[in-house]
Amino acid sequence: MSTKITWLGHSAFAMQTGKHHLVIDPFVDDSPSAPLSAADLKCDFLLLTHGHFDHVADAVALAQRTGAVVVANYEIGEWLKSQGVDAEKVVAMNTGGACQLPCGRVKMTPALHSSSLPDGSYGGVAGGFILDLPEGGVYFAGDTALSLEMKLIGLHQLRLAVLPIGDLFTMGPAESVEAIKFLNPQQVLPCHYNTWPPIVQDAGAWAEQVRLHTAAEPVVLAPGASHTL
Repeated sequence: MSTKITWLGHSAFAMQTGKHHLVIDPFVDDSPSAPLSAADLKCDFLLLTHGHFDHVADAVALAQRTGAVVVANYEIGEWLKSQGVDAEKVVAMNTGGACQLPCGRVKMTPALHSSSLPDGSYGGVAGGFILDLPEGGVYFAGDTALSLEMKLIGLHQLRLAVLPIGDLFTMGPAESVEAIKFLNPQQVLPCHYNTWPPIVQDAGAWAEQVRLHTAAEPVVLAPGASHTL
């Protein structure tokens, strides 16, 4: 069984692992870099790292249309229910916790970032996710600064780490290289860049620094392109 990960632009991803379809941080319809619309997405499991609009904008509509199981922190889970998402489809958790899904084990990791929901309500603590898949661990850092917590996450023997490199709202390219040293993944994929002018970055130059200073293989995708583990 193989796992295919597709970058939807910004921090949104679609994954297919076996017969299961996952979506992470769906910001699609209003994204200037998304190659498709939210109506095109298949989704059995929906993972939300935090509450900012550029991570949850299409979450309610996608969950309602597909009936997907949604994994998020407790506060986002309660907000989703208030927006009409089926309570039985919401898995509300918190940092350090894990849940078992048919596609694999999902653990919520710390992230250094704020979190509020599109209506201004409190979005709980921002986080990331480690997915235990047959091909190995896949880490979605979410929006975060560089953190020593990544040394502990690196003990997970990661196949792939997905890290923000846009700077301004998250860590930038230089800090992400230090994060890669802590995480020690086999492969690393950048996100949260080039969506708007304030977070424009040269992903090619970043990849060169990754190769020069770490043992990880950089995987740079254009929006809509895929990588198979």
